[in-house]
Amino acid sequence: MTAHVDPAPITRTEDVARLLQPVVVGGDILAYSYVRELHRAFGIESTIVLATQNIKMLSESRFTDYRLEPHIHEQEGLYNALERIAQEVHGAHPEKTLLILGCDDCHARMLSQGKQRLQDLGYVVPYIDFPLLDDITQKRRFYEICEELDIPFPKTWYFDCGNGPDELPVDEFPYPLIAKPSNSAQFQDAEPSIEGWRKIYEIESPEELAQVWRSIRTSDYNNLLVLQDFIPGGDDAMRVLNSYSDLDGHVRAMCLGQPVLEYYDPKSVGNYAAIISRGDQALYDKMQEFLEKLGYVGFSNIDMKYDSRTGRYVLFEINPRLGRSSYFCRAAGLNMMKLLTNDVVYGKREDCVYNHTVALWQNVPTGILRRYVKDQELSDELKQFKGTHTLFCKGDLPLSRLYRLLRYYAAQYHNFRDYYFDKK
Repeated sequence: MTAHVDPAPITRTEDVARLLQPVVVGGDILAYSYVRELHRAFGIESTIVLATQNIKMLSESRFTDYRLEPHIHEQEGLYNALERIAQEVHGAHPEKTLLILGCDDCHARMLSQGKQRLQDLGYVVPYIDFPLLDDITQKRRFYEICEELDIPFPKTWYFDCGNGPDELPVDEFPYPLIAKPSNSAQFQDAEPSIEGWRKIYEIESPEELAQVWRSIRTSDYNNLLVLQDFIPGGDDAMRVLNSYSDLDGHVRAMCLGQPVLEYYDPKSVGNYAAIISRGDQALYDKMQEFLEKLGYVGFSNIDMKYDSRTGRYVLFEINPRLGRSSYFCRAAGLNMMKLLTNDVVYGKREDCVYNHTVALWQNVPTGILRRYVKDQELSDELKQFKGTHTLFCKGDLPLSRLYRLLRYYAAQYHNFRDYYFDKK
């Protein structure tokens, strides 16, 4: 391991581009959100991005130093890659500060687990300590905390995939049901061993539940499977809350989004295709109390759904990172990377920002929104906005990258045609 490096302190915004070297782990749309927002806020021209595959939409960006690292989904593989980068950066520029960010649950866990080790290498690691992260990202414990704070959550059952029964009592549950892992990071790692792997399963019948249970029960995933009562409502009943909490555990920004359309293809179920930002101060106050009682630090992403039967929001889970669709905050005027960097790099803090701006973010063509957003009132509202798109960044559209983005958008028509169904 290299010796600890004490970089030059960053005391002014104009020094950030020269003295900060961001490193992003993961090659998805969230990685590009980080890259784009760092460039917008501070003029950072090159963010190091580590990925296992060559994702051209990222690797062809002029704002990325894109590097293929085949072992970053393994703990030691990730730490070794980050150690090499620290040696390289500090060897050439000892005055630079390294900032590390992950894009998914498994990397958030590894960065939290290796926090001290990475700090000794000179990284700023803006994640909560691992015992708290491990506690609240296990869904069973998360719901226990919700119950303590009188925060609604769906009726829930748990089954141990490592030592549970060969068959579930499938005829005893109400349908439809939602099935999902308690430990999302471990479930992601087990994907190759699970036939028909999905991020979230929407179960319509006892037969379907039996099949899903068999595929997971015999896989490498040995944690809990969570079954939940289905909360009625379509995509537009969902809500997502992105927040940033400073190093002292005080919430500094909250932005609520109403998904207007989700993806429906099996690999993308549970991810949002378009979000309209909203504001709800009562919800902000409740979630701020929740996060600050936990002593939470860093980015958080809370998924919930509005239950029209009770008029209350029902919480599903908390993720120790921003969501892949978090660029909806930018559409509302919030640069989450600026808030993070101001806090962790040079200790600049401002009063908490509660977003109430209404704006549209989308990651699909407008034609898909017009065709598949079924609520007429919401569809009419969307026509008032020009959507913000994460991947289309002025100044970062060389012809090869623009071509790939247009092909990606065009492919969404086929995905929705093949997989869309009415959840209501």
